[in-house]
Amino acid sequence: MRLSVLQTTSPAGDLDAACDRLETALRAASAAGAMVLVAPEVFLPGYNRPEIAGLSPDAPALARLARAARSAKTALVFGYAEAAEGRIYNSALCLGPDSETLAHYRKIQLYGPREKAIYAPGDAFCTFDLAGRKLALLICYDIEFAPHVAALADRGVEAILVPTANMMPFTHVVRHTVPAMAANHGLAIVYANYCGSEGDLTYVGGSLIAGPHGEVLAQAGDHPALLIADVPPVDPARVSTQSLDFRKI
Repeated sequence: MRLSVLQTTSPAGDLDAACDRLETALRAASAAGAMVLVAPEVFLPGYNRPEIAGLSPDAPALARLARAARSAKTALVFGYAEAAEGRIYNSALCLGPDSETLAHYRKIQLYGPREKAIYAPGDAFCTFDLAGRKLALLICYDIEFAPHVAALADRGVEAILVPTANMMPFTHVVRHTVPAMAANHGLAIVYANYCGSEGDLTYVGGSLIAGPHGEVLAQAGDHPALLIADVPPVDPARVSTQSLDFRKI
């Protein structure tokens, strides 16, 4: 699997600018042969916006991105504020290379009082097939919960695609937590973070692609970047057997 990650600053509520950035990154990822591009959490309209509930992307914006994915022949994953059923969800979409919606996921683990005040939590995992590979979506804080990762591994997921908005001081997540989750569960993790500042938040950057044995295949620093990496096949001799060996006390 050749996978790609967009690390960038927040579009700060400018939906046109957000779509422009995604279109540009999609063209670059496509030129490099990536099967999917993953962008940050609530990229439409930007994670730390005071007016976020009123800035959910409309149908024309989503249709524009579906056309961009089709033009690039590359799938696109991004986070967005979803207005539905009289509530707001912290959601992610995967738009496929034929412009179809391959996956729609709502964040299960809302982080902190701000998210819990804005969003309703999701209540279901989301797996899907892309180019013959079984993938899944999680969002930011979700990936730090081993039971969620284990549940997806048990379903045969090969890679988890994770839009995120990880901020200071939580540098340990990009340095240690994500690679460890990949190694412990024998799957790849694609973690797409912001960089720079937005309001009172400073993002840690550090977006990465971790292989199924915890190897860091590509990682950004604290500036905008486009990461592209080939995920190697799982080596059966290196797969963790924790799920088989676990003794519940």
